[in-house]
Amino acid sequence: MTRIAITGIGVIAPGAIGVDQFAALLDNGKNAIAPIDRFDTTGLRAHNAALVRDFVAKDFISPMKLRRMNTLSRFGVAAARLATMDRGDGLPNAAGVAMGTAFGPVQTSVDYMQEYVEKGAALAPPQLFAESVANAPGSHVGIEFGLRGFNVTLTQRESSALSALMYAASQVAKGTAPAAIAGGVEEVSEIVFAVLDRLDTLGLCSQPFDRSREGMIVGEGGAALILEPSDRGYAFVSGFGIGRDRSASISDWGDGVDDVDAAMRAAIDDAELSIDDIDAIYASANSTVRADRLEYRAIQSLFRNVPAVVATKGYFGEYAAGGALQIVAAALAIRDQKLHASIGFSEGEDEMRFNPTTEQSSRELRHVLVNSLSAGGGIVCAVLSR
Repeated sequence: MTRIAITGIGVIAPGAIGVDQFAALLDNGKNAIAPIDRFDTTGLRAHNAALVRDFVAKDFISPMKLRRMNTLSRFGVAAARLATMDRGDGLPNAAGVAMGTAFGPVQTSVDYMQEYVEKGAALAPPQLFAESVANAPGSHVGIEFGLRGFNVTLTQRESSALSALMYAASQVAKGTAPAAIAGGVEEVSEIVFAVLDRLDTLGLCSQPFDRSREGMIVGEGGAALILEPSDRGYAFVSGFGIGRDRSASISDWGDGVDDVDAAMRAAIDDAELSIDDIDAIYASANSTVRADRLEYRAIQSLFRNVPAVVATKGYFGEYAAGGALQIVAAALAIRDQKLHASIGFSEGEDEMRFNPTTEQSSRELRHVLVNSLSAGGGIVCAVLSR
């Protein structure tokens, strides 16, 4: 595909507001995971999450507009504002928006239904209903910045943010829009956390690729990337591959190594590269037993000599925010020409032929493969290039 530059990045992350703080978080090698104090986790197995704690929405959004936005929309608009500030100029009005979210504003839906049950349909606040849909954050971003191009929201579980990046980059490459804001947003809500806990999806800590991993840590926040044809940027989006693991169930990962292998190969082919051109992989690994095993088997299937592998979700958890922050981390790696340390890993399973990075290191990074595997079988892979 045509190379599309990432010219601005905005981050609202657990432990970091803004791209510079986020880069420092990665450099320090410390995660942002802590016990949940937002709701009671008594009776649940898991008690930890990666929560956004230092975000002051009024620093980015006017009070009148703030009242009409739920948490997800605030994350999205604030991240987009930071991205435009990072770019340095306003976007053209014809620019588009593509946002990803795994679950959408579940807490807003719960609040609306509670008002509906208690007060009846005539008295339930209409603004809550308008904010209960998954595309509310993307719509607010378009309205806030006066963008009249495409405005889409993608919900593909763990792969939502990378799916949004793929859609936006392909539209800019085709000339449908002169630029786009792409990213992902997620919030940790009580009901989603409880359901995931009862499905045994969550773990006590995040240990991507580690043999003792038990489950993921959920995270929240938002990240936005500005995409446009340019000869400058953090990195360039140069290829995509998509696929489906046909062996996966609707709520779990399967064992379709060949399907993941094919999607990674397709992304590399789309970038007009050879397998040996890939200098590093920013992995999807999220500390779930089946997903991590599927990914490392696929990596070993495709790469005879496995390049450096970085697992970032030990820092900030999983789902659309975690997927968007994974993309940001890969873009920063290319800009700074250094690989980040993976945290939470001690020892891999017997059949693993590689270990993820355990220390930050400077090295030449020309092309980085970014993977995203979602429960239910979705596979999205991208190549970011220097």
